Amino acid sequence: MKVDSGIPSAGVQEIVKVATELEGLGYDGGWTAETNHDPFLPLVIAAEHTERLELGTSIAVAFARNPMTLANIGHDLQLLSQGRMRLGLGSQIKAHIEKRFSMPWSHPAARMRELILAMRAIWANWNENEKLEFRGEFYTHTLMTPFFNPGPSPYGPPSVQLAAVGELMTEVAGEVADGLILHGFTTESYVREVTMPALDRGFAKGGKSRADFEISGPLFVVTGTNDQEVEAAREGTKQQIAFYGSTPAYRGVLEHHGWGAAQDELNILSKQGKWVEMGNLIDDDMLETFAVIAEPEDVPKALLARFGDLVDRLAFYAPYQSDPDRWKQVLAGFKQ
Repeated sequence: MKVDSGIPSAGVQEIVKVATELEGLGYDGGWTAETNHDPFLPLVIAAEHTERLELGTSIAVAFARNPMTLANIGHDLQLLSQGRMRLGLGSQIKAHIEKRFSMPWSHPAARMRELILAMRAIWANWNENEKLEFRGEFYTHTLMTPFFNPGPSPYGPPSVQLAAVGELMTEVAGEVADGLILHGFTTESYVREVTMPALDRGFAKGGKSRADFEISGPLFVVTGTNDQEVEAAREGTKQQIAFYGSTPAYRGVLEHHGWGAAQDELNILSKQGKWVEMGNLIDDDMLETFAVIAEPEDVPKALLARFGDLVDRLAFYAPYQSDPDRWKQVLAGFKQ
């Protein structure tokens, strides 16, 4: 089992510090997220200061960009990292795409499928000299002159990882991506009963198998090296579950467990800006369903019991900085 963690998105020294610490501690991968900073620029710094650590975005907002810009940045980061790049993409939700990024929104699963196929056509042009002749419903790419062609990469194109919660997007991941990034807002039951069957349908469409595919799980974990850290992790996780649960796009996970009504309440509170009150709606049963709660040394056993036969790599926020020697032993537990 591979284990990943996050890389900060700002502050050169902090990026260098965290990336080198992750590699030194034995993490397999470091991922950035697109929140309040660009997700790609920190990976340039991390690539320069690490040798083994796999690097990726979890996630970059696909619909804020187009296939050509994503193909370029993925190609360049694959070169800079010497083949360690994972281009993790997500759709975001309609309000953010239209109101924050001022980009078009329509048929997200179909659009994402086409975007990934368009990127692959661009990479095939650069790497294999195939004629660029991609014509789709949402994207058209038919022009590539030598001046704009970066040429082949000795490492090939980066791995494309797609974040998905709903069944349609999950099917797209199985069909055209190289891997699936599970949303933190998921549960073991939902993955087994909803996600995996949808992936299988995607595999069938794409002529692939589970062996050709990587599943990453950024999962909720409540742990810490002292009581204060545990309590902070507990309250922070409840707030995060509530935040995601307020989004209609993720309602299916709650409904799967019979908690659909909670989504209505969370959504109303989110529109009122009552973020603390939202967290208070997450009771212990919901918290324990979404998150593993364990002492650091017991985290590997607990996570592997839930997801060991489902995912290829795990990611979670961890207080390793407060006790790195202890956390090295925790990470070793995933390799046994």
